[in-house]
Amino acid sequence: MVMSVMLVVEATFNSAVSLGVKAIGWRPEWRFKWEPLAGADEEKGRGEYPMVMVQIPMYNELEVYKLSIGAACELKWPKDKLIVQVLDDSTDPFIKNLVELECESWASKGVNIKYVTRSSRKGFKAGALKKGMEYDYTKQCEYIAIFDADFQPEPDFLLRTVPFLMHNPNVALVQARWAFGKDFIPNFAVNDTTSLLTRVQKMFFDYHFKVEQEAGSATFAFFSFNGTAGVWRTTAINEAGGWKDRTTVEDMDLAVRASLNGWKFIYVGDIRVKSELPSTYGAYCRQQFRWACGGANLFRKIAMDVLVAKDISLLKKFYMLYSFFLVRRVVAPMVACVLYNIIVPLSVMIPELFIPIWGVAYIPMALLIITTIRNPRNLHIMPFWILFESVMTVLRMRAALTGLMELSGFNKWTVTKKIGSSVEDTQVPLLPKTRKRLRDRINLPEIGFSVFLIFCASYNLIFHGKTSYYFNLYLQGLAFLLLGFNFTGNFACCQ
Repeated sequence: MVMSVMLVVEATFNSAVSLGVKAIGWRPEWRFKWEPLAGADEEKGRGEYPMVMVQIPMYNELEVYKLSIGAACELKWPKDKLIVQVLDDSTDPFIKNLVELECESWASKGVNIKYVTRSSRKGFKAGALKKGMEYDYTKQCEYIAIFDADFQPEPDFLLRTVPFLMHNPNVALVQARWAFGKDFIPNFAVNDTTSLLTRVQKMFFDYHFKVEQEAGSATFAFFSFNGTAGVWRTTAINEAGGWKDRTTVEDMDLAVRASLNGWKFIYVGDIRVKSELPSTYGAYCRQQFRWACGGANLFRKIAMDVLVAKDISLLKKFYMLYSFFLVRRVVAPMVACVLYNIIVPLSVMIPELFIPIWGVAYIPMALLIITTIRNPRNLHIMPFWILFESVMTVLRMRAALTGLMELSGFNKWTVTKKIGSSVEDTQVPLLPKTRKRLRDRINLPEIGFSVFLIFCASYNLIFHGKTSYYFNLYLQGLAFLLLGFNFTGNFACCQ
């Protein structure tokens, strides 16, 4: 119950800040200086343009490698001031050859593009980014933009982000928003409406960017780097100690360490970068496990550094330790899973287990309203989102405990598989599909939980006590069962 209160207070604060920002029309330009640069085609303006490097880390990205490389090479920026660095960790020789040929194709068009490989995948993405920073040409770059292989920035991305860094010497990072729908970037094929799975994912990410990132930027100029669609100041990366592979959230790790050195971050929600949502339940689970486990593990590793930091205020330390780490990375997954998926179901069979009405009704209703306020367009998806998140809390709690206690697999990195739903180039070959065993096509933990919840619901229906939770428990059990059999994925819902 105490953790529930902590969670609702945290969500209310972030939503209040987000709504206030929306109400007054607050923009980053009010707090940080921004001036447009001279036209990229004007010789007079070339001297104003700093040297920028674009890093694209990738790993066996057959379906999307052309999209990300092409988008980076078409950025509006003087060619003599731009370096595109493709960090290819692919283990498939066929894919590596295709990526290298694509880089050579753009190089023949006058683009300064570098193709970088490694002998091993040590450190995974962090290791690749660290390797990319070791080259001599990197030292002449003042700013570094990072895009994952499935991200496609608009041509004016650098023109809109870099001026924040140029005119504000205390700013280390400018973060853009991920976009999945045509309402953000017209005339683009996206996968946010491919299935019910991608629809509820979009709700999750909309809340993250609209509320959490917006609130952190507007209050303490601090938030977690999303690992892509952002521009870093090279000096800030080096001062923070560079990229580290001690956790699976190297982006969050770097952001926290840079913030402890006094650097500020800017989130610009008006700048959107097209991305792809995980198209299968398994891919989404692996992504969420990596993020939840890594965040909790980073809390364990860096909490003392935050406490003894000298370049940030006491209030910001409290925000980072309590709000950013404790509530979001530990409390949120714990209370959501233990209370609503374990304690409430068990209470129907244990009369002595009393749960106050405000804990099982008022607080969930408050969290629902807070989430809905910033996602009014997704109101019709809300019931499905609630059930989906109920299932995900089990995985996130297991991930958080794995990271906090450094259990087996706490530092395991799994790349989120892309399907390249927007690829229109029929010349890109597809790898043959392999047949999966039955146990690889079903999710036993979800099925086991569904049996537990349906049993508790049936018990509550037959042996009525003081509580009647069977309707909700049946819905939760059904959600676990459907996802246990992967009944949502690449197919379109309601079609």
